[in-house]
Amino acid sequence: MTSKIVRRFLKSFTKAKSVVTSSEFTVTENVKPYGSIPGPKPLPFLGNSWRFIPLIGDFQIEHIDKVSLRLFKKYGKIVKMEGLLGRPDMLFLFDPDEIEDVFRREDAMPVRPSMPSLNYYKHVLRREFFGDLGGVIAVHGESWQKFRSKVNQIMLQPRSAKMYSSVIAATAEEFVHRISVLRNERLEVPDDFLNEIHKWSLESLARVALDVRMGCLDENPPPDTQKLIDAITTFFLKVPILELKVPFWRLFNTPTFNLYIEALDCIKGICLKYIEQSMASLDLHSNESQLSVMQKVLKREKDVKLASILALDLFLVGVDTTSNAVASILYQLAAHPAKQSALHRELDRVLPRKNVRITPENLEEMHYLKACIKETMRMFPVVIGNGRQTTSDCVIGGFEIPKGVQIVFQHYVISNQEEFFTKSDEFIPERWLKQCPLSKNHHPFASLPFGFGRRMCLGKRFAELEIQALLAKILQNYRVEYHYGNLEYYIHPMYTPNGPLKFKFIDKS
Repeated sequence: MTSKIVRRFLKSFTKAKSVVTSSEFTVTENVKPYGSIPGPKPLPFLGNSWRFIPLIGDFQIEHIDKVSLRLFKKYGKIVKMEGLLGRPDMLFLFDPDEIEDVFRREDAMPVRPSMPSLNYYKHVLRREFFGDLGGVIAVHGESWQKFRSKVNQIMLQPRSAKMYSSVIAATAEEFVHRISVLRNERLEVPDDFLNEIHKWSLESLARVALDVRMGCLDENPPPDTQKLIDAITTFFLKVPILELKVPFWRLFNTPTFNLYIEALDCIKGICLKYIEQSMASLDLHSNESQLSVMQKVLKREKDVKLASILALDLFLVGVDTTSNAVASILYQLAAHPAKQSALHRELDRVLPRKNVRITPENLEEMHYLKACIKETMRMFPVVIGNGRQTTSDCVIGGFEIPKGVQIVFQHYVISNQEEFFTKSDEFIPERWLKQCPLSKNHHPFASLPFGFGRRMCLGKRFAELEIQALLAKILQNYRVEYHYGNLEYYIHPMYTPNGPLKFKFIDKS
């Protein structure tokens, strides 16, 4: 452990001598040129975009995890992917020291790798609605900073999320009842159980963001429920196709682009319906503790459009992410019964009876539950990477990096390397507990499921609380088993187990 610290110190000291601190870029004798960064070679005209074309290409979008691992094994900790038609070069970074350095040096308005298709939707195709308020997704610069500064306090303070613990717990209880209804005579839920978890996530988000009960967990939910879930799934499935494959959509409306726009319009239409319902019930004289997230923003800022766009962005990225995380954690607990038993012992101590309500106070005592969540997110992060776009010329990994390059932090690959996590291929939740020796052997920037810095996930506090509350309530009532073999993970559209999630939920005595 000591040698690792010394090595990191010497590396940072060497870097400090060669990296400039101003916006001007100066080449030193220790810095290698950008063109010397290793990576797959582009072809004339097609660049590297051909690699994502079905049948002839060797990169499959649904298996970007495996593609990233191949790049790391072949080229090392810094890999350049150039010649991507219609988008900047991508720089894959597999070194947590370098990732930390990028985060520490970012300016007041960091730029995430752009989503041109969503930017086009917000600022061109539907500009009459969004205007200059693009929200927090696919938006950069002063527009992003102005919007985010108005919602940060409400979204990111720990006490803010805790104010919604009662409605989050109530939705979790509804889902536990839903499980009892769904089970067959073998106590198993249907193949499409992930879709049921989507319904929980959507219902929970609607109550927190809008203070609206959508009825997603009712026996006969409203048609809006499935329409919205399908539209969100379509959005995420089409984004990588539009962003990574040859961008014909910029020349004409491709079938994929049309489905993408239809999905976004559907999300916007349904969300606005419930947003208007939430606004109609708003009493501006109410205590803030009684208001939804959107209602708080509206009361503070007196800006209906700003509050509406925030709610839209929350629905866009807050449903699939939390639901796939829950599905993955349940699968890992079912696949590791000894770890699940350890978690049950903790829950039996903190929640000794089935009718004990979930509260922020008893969640604080569930250290092993949080460790199980962290360990799953280390090995199988729902979003396998995040990144930044360079806003000036700089030095990364000893190479010149020009302005405008998209840096991709591949946390899935990094957090599954023995160099950064001892016994990295084993599911060991204990590594996240302070008393465990393994807790001191991992790099803090090797696993960042919610990102880091100024552009950290805006819904982080709420997502953590929702996931913890639901898992605690499920495991307070059931033991979970899975009897259909080991499942591989794939991106569809989040990183999730590939197969029917026919969990067996056995009532605890």
